[in-house]
Amino acid sequence: MCKHKSIRFVDGFHGTSVTVSALRSMSLFNRLISKTRNLKHEIQVYQLVFRDPRTPRLAKILLGLAVGYALLPFDLIPDFIPVIGLLDDLIVIPALVLIALKMIPRHVVEECRRRVQGAEKGA
Repeated sequence: MCKHKSIRFVDGFHGTSVTVSALRSMSLFNRLISKTRNLKHEIQVYQLVFRDPRTPRLAKILLGLAVGYALLPFDLIPDFIPVIGLLDDLIVIPALVLIALKMIPRHVVEECRRRVQGAEKGA
């Protein structure tokens, strides 16, 4: 039995066979590109939120700590410790960002998101 199913697409005069696993990997790549664009968008929003005078000082400190922790050459829990060493980056940074966002007035974050979306549409 064949492990890879083959689907035949007709393109003009020539047929092209593509495996299902190839389609899945293309889909995964497209999702990864989409997530990367979304991350870029969110970073721009956080930059505007950080600069906004209505953002509480503690929220700015937490956002700064998240950026600093991501850029530090060392971790609180070293990466060579299996599983936990790698998970600390995935837990600490998002936790700091989420706590900071909870402290910031919702209208400030929404206004910053609109400004970033407007800048993307204008570009």
